Amino acid sequence: MDETIKDNYKITFIRGATTANGNSFKEIEVAVVELIDELISRNNLIKTNLLSITFTSTKDLDACFPASIARKCNGLDAVAFLDCQQMYVSNDIDFCIRIMAQVLLPPNNPINHPYLRGASKLRTDRC
Repeated sequence: MDETIKDNYKITFIRGATTANGNSFKEIEVAVVELIDELISRNNLIKTNLLSITFTSTKDLDACFPASIARKCNGLDAVAFLDCQQMYVSNDIDFCIRIMAQVLLPPNNPINHPYLRGASKLRTDRC
């Protein structure tokens, strides 16, 4: 990495989550695209500063991989993506997709963790 970038940016982790309306490719796609769009816009991210995103999804979502959708949207094909299944906990939110994004941000840039739709109740302090 260029020294100038190291001096002006820091590696930061941003969390977020959303819910799909159901377990179909289209419903998961709508939720993932919305979540990625909000992650980028709320944090004024430059797409080349998005390093990686780990997705987890609840066990009721198995129609597709959220990462495969994200890879195709917004020109993010160079970002490292990983899908995992969220640990099962009874009474968890149905159809929930969570993210942890590793990004480069200017040191004083405020961080906005997007919690959308039904996932907004996971972190009411961040909605």
